[in-house]
Formats: sequence, C-alpha cells, structure tokens
Amino acid sequence: MSQQQISLPAKLINGGIAGIVGVTCVFPIDLAKTRLQNQRAGQQVYKSMMDCLVKTVRTEGYFGMYRGAAVNLTLVTPEKAIKLAANDFFRHHLSNDGKGLTVFKEMMAGCGAGLSQVIVTTPMEMLKIQLQDAGRIATQQQKPVMMAPTKLGTTNTLLSRSFNSGTVVTAPRAVSATQIAKELLQTQGIQGLYKGLGATIMRDVPFSIVYFPLFANLNRLGKPSAEKSSPFYWAFMSGCAAGSCAAVAVNPCDVVKTRLQSLNKVTSEESYNGVMDCIRKILRNEGPSAFLKGAGCRALVIAPLFGIAQVMYFVGVGEYILDNSPLRLLD
Repeated sequence: MSQQQISLPAKLINGGIAGIVGVTCVFPIDLAKTRLQNQRAGQQVYKSMMDCLVKTVRTEGYFGMYRGAAVNLTLVTPEKAIKLAANDFFRHHLSNDGKGLTVFKEMMAGCGAGLSQVIVTTPMEMLKIQLQDAGRIATQQQKPVMMAPTKLGTTNTLLSRSFNSGTVVTAPRAVSATQIAKELLQTQGIQGLYKGLGATIMRDVPFSIVYFPLFANLNRLGKPSAEKSSPFYWAFMSGCAAGSCAAVAVNPCDVVKTRLQSLNKVTSEESYNGVMDCIRKILRNEGPSAFLKGAGCRALVIAPLFGIAQVMYFVGVGEYILDNSPLRLLD
C-alpha cells in the first residue's frame, strides 16, 4: 500500500501501534543509552550496555529497566503520528507538479517533520530522562562519603529530595512523571518542561532530514516495479537501516540534549548553561569520543522502532481497524 493512500486517522493508529510495540521491546536499551551518556570521565558506573542492564536488574529489579516507560508509552503515539503525518504533508505540498521529489525536497519535508514533532518530543524526553537516570545517580551516591547538599547541581526540588539528604542513599525514591511535571510547572512554568528545546531541535531536525530521504530511496530499491510496493520485509529492513544510520549521525546532539535535560546531578558533575557551553565542557573534560556515548544503544533503539512503523504501514493495521469499527466514520 502506498503511503499516499493512507488517511490521517490511519496514520495515527499505525504510528501509535508501532511506537507502543517498539518502545515496549527496546526501552531497556534506551535506559542504558541515557545512563551511559550521562556518565562523566572518571565516574563510570557502567562499562557497557550489557553491564548497565545487568547492574540495573541486580539493584533495581527487572522493572527498573522500564523506568520512564509510562511517559514514552503515553506520548509516543502523538509523537510518531505528528512526525509521519507531517512528513507526508510536506512531501505532498512539495510535489505539486506530480513528479517525484528530489533529494533536496525530501530533506526539506523531513526538516518540517522534525520541527513539528518537538512540541511533543521535548517534554516527553525531559520527563523520561529524569526517571531513567535516577538509578545511576543513586548508585554513584552509594559511597561512604558525606555529600554537601548545596553542591548538587539541580533545579528540581522534588527530585533532589531523594538524593540531597547529605547521607548515603540506598535506593532511588520512586518519583512519578506526574510529580516531576507538576513540580516543574509550579516552579518554572511551561518552559520548565521545554528545557533543552534547542538541543532537541538540533537532534530531531537533522535526524528527520537524514531518515526520510534515506528510507524512501532504500525502499524504492526493493520495488519489483514502479507500480508495486516493496515487500514488507524490505520495508522493515529499509526502516531499520535508515533509522540506525540517522541515529548514529545525530548521536552527538543526543548526548548534548541528554546532559542539558538531566536536572539531577551528583556532587562532582558539571552543570551547563546552554548548548554551546555543554559542547565546550564535554570537549574539554571528556574529549570528542564522549559525543559517541550510547551510539550503539541508540541505533539498536531507533532501528526497530522505525522498521516496525514501516511494517504497520505495509500491513495496513490502521486501515483494517478503521474499516471494521465505528472509527471508519473519521476517515
């Protein structure tokens, strides 16, 4: 089924199902990515992705790997729907002449999709990162030393109550995304949820510029003819390949975004005043290789997410649901 034939309600359903299935499958890897990216030089708690997952299960239990998953599962449907629908919207309006899009126009459509999605992506990532990183901070604070509360670089008083007592912390306190969002809104207003917006744009726009044209061209290679669609397995592999390439390409931006959005820090971790300050301090203290932290994890997370999304489109799950339920009235 060609993407031009897919209605907006079907896009919402396909994108939502793909996001929920994908997040459920790969969220532990995403948690490992966040914790690896937030580690500073000389303060490594985790040596690798597997080491991070093993230690997380050992200290926080199996469900510790799913800290912050509820936020992702709640917001991934609108995020994916906005991204995919916006890309198709811009592609349609950039091809008024009825001809195929040039690579430049495909990149412009991806740029528009990336800009459109940050309205949902930024607060989602903001809340998710606080929950994902809580275990790493608690582990680093489980040392026989007293920590000066005033040295903790944090702007979130609710989060700091768990780690800012001046004594050794034995386990991260359970804090919900709702509590964090409420605290941020009360203390900083709506801009509190959009901290790191610039870095999120810096990551998501280039990602979409790389992903959508790359997927379209890879998927085109698998078409048996101009009139027929590529097989579902080819669409899946094209989505995985394009997603992993785009993820690795923008990983330095993801590292910067993760650092900026981490409100809670241990004593010796630096705070950052904006994107450029974050880049300078990472280069000075950790070297260029720090910008590739978690790149493998991110590729493993993004590849199946977008591969599954393309399969949802191919199978036509959204169309089937609309055709066999009262929701067909929306089409």
